[in-house]
Amino acid sequence: MEHPIKILIVEDNVIIADDMQSMLEEIGYEIVDNVIVYEQAVEVLKNNHVDLVLIDIILASDKTGIDLGKHIRENYNIPFIFVTSNSDRATVENAKTVKPDGYLVKPFEQQDLYTSIEIALSNFSYARKENSKEFEEAGESFTSNSVLKDSIFVKKQHLYYRIQFKDIQFIKADNVYLEVNTSDKKFLVRSPLKDYLEKLPQNKFYRAHKSYIVNVDHIDAINSKDIVINNNLIPISKDFKEFILSSMNS
Repeated sequence: MEHPIKILIVEDNVIIADDMQSMLEEIGYEIVDNVIVYEQAVEVLKNNHVDLVLIDIILASDKTGIDLGKHIRENYNIPFIFVTSNSDRATVENAKTVKPDGYLVKPFEQQDLYTSIEIALSNFSYARKENSKEFEEAGESFTSNSVLKDSIFVKKQHLYYRIQFKDIQFIKADNVYLEVNTSDKKFLVRSPLKDYLEKLPQNKFYRAHKSYIVNVDHIDAINSKDIVINNNLIPISKDFKEFILSSMNS
């Protein structure tokens, strides 16, 4: 299933909140709600699926955005970003106590908002994956509603789609962009190949060539210089060829 990321905005300045919503919707995110006080945010979180929350620290209520951050940490397994005009040492130190997934200072541009969200989602996913490993090593059952537990979000035509890792066949570097290929779709991602590889399951995805990452589960054939995935001929390095042949013969 492919779903746009669902975001809750908690901002007591209506003009700024509406501007943020317009920026986010233009990028392709889905806005679950746009509220101004702590109590409204708690109610939205209780009754809706939310992937990420953008929170102003100073709200039109007795409880602050930091209180809301604490509520999210204690009750939900989702990332949140503080969006504030305050960057003084005291405010930042106070904000750090609830471990936000990002801190964006106003005023900001659309690209700043996009970058903060994508980094927060990526870091949140990595942290939850590491926690999952620790539980598994302890022999315990671990389940998580992490946004990116078994998948990754990629952009296509102003929407961000959720792609299961198992559905990614290979990734090709093309200048500053990566082409993420599934069986029937292609998505462009702006990222270095090396950085993107770190986001993928290490037991399935390998750098087969300086310009390619492949999912070994989708390899259909191999010769001395190439592999075939879904009728695509992909060049491979000598080391990767030896690795694949060794795995096949083991």
